[in-house]
Amino acid sequence: MIGLGAAVVVALASRKPSSFRIERKKLIAAKPDVIFPKLEDLHRWTEWSPWEKLDPALQRTYGGSERGVGATYAWKGNNKAGEGRMEIVESQPSERVALKLQFIKPFPATNTTVFTLTPSGEGTEVSWTMEGENTFMGKLFSVFADMDAMIGKDFDEGLANLERAATNR
Repeated sequence: MIGLGAAVVVALASRKPSSFRIERKKLIAAKPDVIFPKLEDLHRWTEWSPWEKLDPALQRTYGGSERGVGATYAWKGNNKAGEGRMEIVESQPSERVALKLQFIKPFPATNTTVFTLTPSGEGTEVSWTMEGENTFMGKLFSVFADMDAMIGKDFDEGLANLERAATNR
């Protein structure tokens, strides 16, 4: 019986897509030049990132450029925060920031994260996306959990925090 259950789970996992994309957007009542510095300076992510509060003892290491292309941020934390590293690989002032995101723990993965800033009326539409390869472990996990919903709620929280940081609310 256990073997049949495992076979069903493996079969379901094998039908999952080989890549994923998660995206959330928010209209923020601030100009792109106010929001952009909070994205391209990894030291400022403590102001808005939804993951910063997961571990009060989180170990952070900054390297490379001070900000923009080449800036790096590594973290090591408890089971909730995990361990990983990110590096800004593209920076177009007040328009776009792209990062290579490497998770080490709890599961190894390498993804791309992109923030796109589009002026809209008196504010800015901020798009936050993450894309990557859906490994077998990722496919297996997605049989039991909706990754878009899980990560999406964090993106929604992060965008709300970014709005507060950009508008001083």
